[in-house]
Formats: sequence, structure tokens, C-alpha cells
Amino acid sequence: MKFRYFALIALGALLGAVSLSLPASKKSELPEFTKDGLQLRPDSRLAIVYAEPGADLSGYGRVMLLDAYVAFKKNWERDQRSSSAQPLRITSKDIERIRTDLAEAFRDVFSESLEKGGFPVVENAADDVLLIRPAIIDLDVNAPDTMAAGRSQTYVDSAGEMTLYIEVYDSVTGDLIAKALDRKSDRHNSGFYTWANRATNQAAANRILQGWADILVTALTEAHKSEADAGSEAQ
Repeated sequence: MKFRYFALIALGALLGAVSLSLPASKKSELPEFTKDGLQLRPDSRLAIVYAEPGADLSGYGRVMLLDAYVAFKKNWERDQRSSSAQPLRITSKDIERIRTDLAEAFRDVFSESLEKGGFPVVENAADDVLLIRPAIIDLDVNAPDTMAAGRSQTYVDSAGEMTLYIEVYDSVTGDLIAKALDRKSDRHNSGFYTWANRATNQAAANRILQGWADILVTALTEAHKSEADAGSEAQ
């Protein structure tokens, strides 16, 4: 794991702890500015957003996505093994497969949403390219489907939870424009328990990822619309 991700995960976990410990009415207790000069945006669609004062995304028409780093909730593996009827049911291969599947799903969902929204995903930096550095942290899969033979069926009312920590940069200068954190769970509204397997867990993850991708596309679209409206008024 690159050193950069140690800082990213540590900050994400810290912000997450603050966010989860504060009721909505006390989110104002978060610091207004970060050490790198970003300002809290309290009226965001995400739980916590810090952005460069006066940040303008209207100049970015394309996006460069880095691979998402995935980290499980602390002691997740130990808890899964202790709660399982089959000792050592979770293997290192299972864990790596879940991490890989989620990282690939992140790229697929975000790339498709950005492309459909009119923001091509590219591989190289340029003046109009926004760089996205994502991480999924505190991943908590309630009933992971393993490759163990003879495994029993497990029914759950929630596939699990995960937290998105994301940093947004100018791809050329490397200037940090914004950072955000948001935690989501996939909980069934029907009140019924459903069978958890690899397919249902993946579908649940995709639903959460899709929500976050939509927020990003909406933010970029609104920035471009505001710029267009301002140009029309100036004429």
C-alpha cells in the first residue's frame, strides 16, 4: 500500500468517527477549515465535504479515476470468523476477492455514470481533467459469500455498510480541490430478510456506489450549467 493511502485512510477514519459521533444538529462543531485550507461545506449531499474556497469545477470536462483502495472495518475478519459456524470460514483469498470485486465495481459504476453524464473518463492529465482519488474504508459485509464447500445459506436484513472517502485534484497542478466522506448502508425497506450471496452483495454494493456516482455527476453538471447561465447573462 502506498504511503499516500495511509494518510488518506487515517484522515477518512478520523472524519468518519467525528461524523458518526455527532448528531446532525452538531455537525457545525466540525472545524471550518482543514490544515490544507479547505473549507467545510455544510449543505452538501454527502455527510462531510471540505472544498477550496471559491472552487469552480466548470473548467473540467473530463475525469481521471484512480483505482479505489478498499479497507475493511477494523477486526472485521476476526468478527466474521468468531461468528461463523465454520471455523476459519473466511480466507485471505475471500478477502482479496471482495476487495478486488468492489474496486472493479467502483470503476465500472463511476465510469459508466460519468460517460453517460457527458464527462469522459481518460487516462492522462490535462487542463480540463479532474483527478479523483477514491477509497472505500470501514467496509462491513454482513454475510460474505465464500468459496468454502458445503456453506450454509445466510439471511440478512442488510448486506452491509461502507464509507466513501474521496479526494478531488486538478490533474495537472496536483492542487487539492475538495475532499469528502460519506457512509452508506444497504438496508432492506421491506422488513424481510433476504439470502446473502456474492450476487446479492454485489448488487447492494452497486446501489450504494451508484448513489455516490450520481452525486459526482450532478455536481459537475451543475457547475457547467452555472457557468453557462453566467455567460448568457453577461451577453
